[in-house]
Amino acid sequence: MPILNKDMTLCISLSARPSNNGTRFHNYLYDQLGLNWIYKAFAPTDLAQAIAGVRGLGIRGCAVSMPYKEDVIALVDVMDPSAKAIDSVNTIVNDAGQLTAYNTDYTAIEQLLERNAVPAGFSVLLKGAGGMAKATAAALRDAGFKDVTIIARNEAAGRALADLYGFAWRADLGTGPDATADMIINVTPVGMAGGPDAESLSFPAEAIHAAKVVFDVVALPPETPLITAARAAGKKVITGAEVATIQALEQFVLYTGNRPTDQQVRDAEAFVRAQ
Repeated sequence: MPILNKDMTLCISLSARPSNNGTRFHNYLYDQLGLNWIYKAFAPTDLAQAIAGVRGLGIRGCAVSMPYKEDVIALVDVMDPSAKAIDSVNTIVNDAGQLTAYNTDYTAIEQLLERNAVPAGFSVLLKGAGGMAKATAAALRDAGFKDVTIIARNEAAGRALADLYGFAWRADLGTGPDATADMIINVTPVGMAGGPDAESLSFPAEAIHAAKVVFDVVALPPETPLITAARAAGKKVITGAEVATIQALEQFVLYTGNRPTDQQVRDAEAFVRAQ
């Protein structure tokens, strides 16, 4: 990493519970590509002031994580179709004071469903109704999934998300056959390191054992309680760490205009895992 200097370009991330994953991923690639850039994670105490700082200080890029993916919409100038289509933002690019919002979460989910050859005929239980859930639901719909149920305690948010994509909604998982599906997806903070439910399972054992694919978008820790239980049960898993790598790569390209090689990305992933 170059020594801090006045010409260095700054990118940041905003999250309620920041991790070093994005910081290590981006800074590693800046170093590999010889870019005079630096990336820093923040936990903002005032979102509007933080975004004003992005604009006023000429910060080039800003990643947006839970729980700010919807609140930030009112603070940007332009919504790229990737963000506008699902009313959720995970990336902001600053071009001379004009802030354009994107969503690379959708791209990550789309690629992982295809990469893992998940059949569109699978039944799906999607737990959550926030910004990341919107990206996931949109990717499922666009991949042809129809038998999808949104599980969300917030009825207004859950029903709105379900209605938007023609899916069903329930307030809780319930019991019996309706509490299981071919694929279960956690898009809540349950299992996230540093949170109140860090040690909890987002789905019960019965749902895990009945599923063919278990997907957890939580990236920290890389092996959440849900993923650990699914691996022990011999299930195909898709992890939040995989989501994080793809969405971060697409952010990197938006910020810098450079696309690293596949080997550079693999090396950056290894560097993140080594922390």
